[in-house]
Amino acid sequence: MRKWPWIAGGVIALGAIGFFGVAPAYVESTMNIVTPSPLPRIDDATRRLHASLQIADMHADTLMWRRDLLSRSGRGQVDLPRLIEGNVALQVFSSVTKTPKGQNYDANTGDTDNITLLTVAQLQPVRTWSSLLERSLWHAQKLDRAAANSDGRLRVLRTPADLDHLLAARGTGARIVGGMLSIEGLQDLEGRIDNLDRLHAAGFRMAGLAHFFDNDVAGSMHGVAKGGLTPLGFQILARMERIGMIVDVAHSSHAALADILRVAKRPVVSSHGGVQATCKVNRNLTDDEIRGIARTGGVIGIGYWDAAVCGTRPEDVVRAILHVRAVVGIDHVGLGSDYDGAVTTGWDSSQLVAITQALVNAGMGPDEIRKVMGGNVLRVIRAGIAPAS
Repeated sequence: MRKWPWIAGGVIALGAIGFFGVAPAYVESTMNIVTPSPLPRIDDATRRLHASLQIADMHADTLMWRRDLLSRSGRGQVDLPRLIEGNVALQVFSSVTKTPKGQNYDANTGDTDNITLLTVAQLQPVRTWSSLLERSLWHAQKLDRAAANSDGRLRVLRTPADLDHLLAARGTGARIVGGMLSIEGLQDLEGRIDNLDRLHAAGFRMAGLAHFFDNDVAGSMHGVAKGGLTPLGFQILARMERIGMIVDVAHSSHAALADILRVAKRPVVSSHGGVQATCKVNRNLTDDEIRGIARTGGVIGIGYWDAAVCGTRPEDVVRAILHVRAVVGIDHVGLGSDYDGAVTTGWDSSQLVAITQALVNAGMGPDEIRKVMGGNVLRVIRAGIAPAS
């Protein structure tokens, strides 16, 4: 009979190994998928052009997952080796703190949360299990630690000077990548405006006001009420602009987006998504919203997944880019992959030359390609992360 405690202990141990060791990797492998799409043939001239670009991507959710950012992984879409191979100059890393069960594009409440179980299964610090703020602060620590252990290949950007130094080093041939922190939904403020300063101090320089549910800052495109900015939201927006945090309208409801565009004094971005003219999905931007973002001096990041561009080919991304160019000009469109954000894409971050080739094939010239692949985003970020004068 003495064997039963040993058997029970073994079962518990195996269960723990499965939950803490296997489950996080398995869950991610079913969510961040690369299903190879037909890619254009890359010619030598495009390879040379691509190697000369300063590429910037406004949105990846890589920090949510338990992966070594510095090592090439067999799952997901982003890590430092693949960013370097893809010639990325700046990757914006977003902090996801809460997502609803049964998440969908139409209507979600904030009553449930998928991320809590993930934080426990990943053995994140206990403080992150019950605090959305602490989850974001933990993501900032992860990026800082990765940069500290990267032998200079990854630099965290907090100031315009940091960006200038990064681009100057890359101009001499250094194969390095800048990382900047963003937030996907300001529910992590936990209702307190002073927490915005804590997040800024931790390195966050961009934030979307809402994610997949309405919160106490703004309505979500995927919420229930889908309202505008709350009184707290108006205060938060003004504070973000003062301290140098870029306002991201991705996932905001149409009403919240209208409020943001009405009062914004600095350029805003839509970090990742698409446009309704080429992919009529509720979260994508109307032409009037495209014009509104452009009027602030901002930029629209085009995503790579099906619900953003109605396809998973580079040509689908380019179709949306060309539409933004037609509506407001080439200076207001860029890249916003949503890599590692539970999306399926046709290529990973090492294969971005496929987008460059698709732009070439669409008849776009080198100067326009430089703007789309990074120049526009870098311009807005450099201006936006400086505190207001």
